[in-house]
Amino acid sequence: MDKIKIALPSKGRLRRDMETLFKAKQISFANLSNDRDYIGSVEGHDNILVYFLSAKEITNRLEEGSIHLGLTGDDLVQEKVENFENKVSKLIKLDFGKANLVVAVPNFWIDVYSMADLEEICNLHRLKTTRRLRVATKYTNLTNNFFSKCGVLDYRTVMSHGSTESAPFNGFSEIITDITSSGETLKANNLRVLDDGIILKSSANIFKSNIAEWNSSSEKLCNEFIDILT
Repeated sequence: MDKIKIALPSKGRLRRDMETLFKAKQISFANLSNDRDYIGSVEGHDNILVYFLSAKEITNRLEEGSIHLGLTGDDLVQEKVENFENKVSKLIKLDFGKANLVVAVPNFWIDVYSMADLEEICNLHRLKTTRRLRVATKYTNLTNNFFSKCGVLDYRTVMSHGSTESAPFNGFSEIITDITSSGETLKANNLRVLDDGIILKSSANIFKSNIAEWNSSSEKLCNEFIDILT
């Protein structure tokens, strides 16, 4: 019997929001002995297997084709999946997990409000220090693509492995790009978003892996699951 593999968030706000959605749609899971189990199935559909993984791992599995469907964010897919337009398809945009990837600068940069202003600052920084302005981020690909489109070239990204918003205060970078939902964390760290500094508006979605093995049976199961969810 053909089966499809679906990956869902294992923790955090995405997990809670996903459970709220599934409860509203009367979708429950079978073959789970406790909340810590990471493999189960959809109740009444034993051939729809469910794996509970981190959002980052879901993205990786979609890219390699080891799962058929996955719930994760636009930000991770567009950052982590090379040629994502060919490898994955967005089936359902969900009404949660909303956040923006933004360019944020220190509040005391009183004359910097746009990417054009930032370009000037980058050039001045290089002239004064002989070093490129540093941009702390977890999203190097999306950042580089956006900066290039805006004509900002004289900078370098610094990979962030912790709290990106604290990087300027700690002296690890001059500015940041980071994902934010409310902006409160940025404000708490005396940062503000540039007027035209939204790199990506992200949300949670159900993505289909175009790399996974598909046939008429698995396509039918996929459509059944989507019908249940919508």
